[in-house]
Amino acid sequence: MHLTQGTFSFLPDLTDGQITAQIQYCIDNGWAVSIEHTADPHPRNIYWDMFGAPMFDLADAAEAMLEINNCRASFPDHYIKLNALDATRSIESVRLSFMVNRPANRAFGCSVPNCTAAMCSTRRTVTQPNGPMPAGFDHAVLQNHATYAVSP
Repeated sequence: MHLTQGTFSFLPDLTDGQITAQIQYCIDNGWAVSIEHTADPHPRNIYWDMFGAPMFDLADAAEAMLEINNCRASFPDHYIKLNALDATRSIESVRLSFMVNRPANRAFGCSVPNCTAAMCSTRRTVTQPNGPMPAGFDHAVLQNHATYAVSP
């Protein structure tokens, strides 16, 4: 399954040359660039880990590509995305966000070893690892191994 998050998500994966061109576009617009990664790309997982600090005042796209390649080497089985942040209106707002790496094994689900939760990270009827959900709770979101019960 092809993960469809961010700009260019319905296109084939970008080459490094195309990524470099997009980074240069960000630099030309004065946007800061940050790199984030995660093993759990579920749409409800909005908390990706940042790789390094945001890169302000980039002079060349090669600097950002070096950091992307370092992230790829450090986390080869993670999804990696690049964010371009605009601070022109006194707030950091995302102007561009796209995937720069997808793992070879694109299986969705829990990355925690020995997880026994059925349908982990989905909003469907699930059972907790220690037994069924309490009466009256038919649906749950089991994400990051925290159960949030919601009304059906």
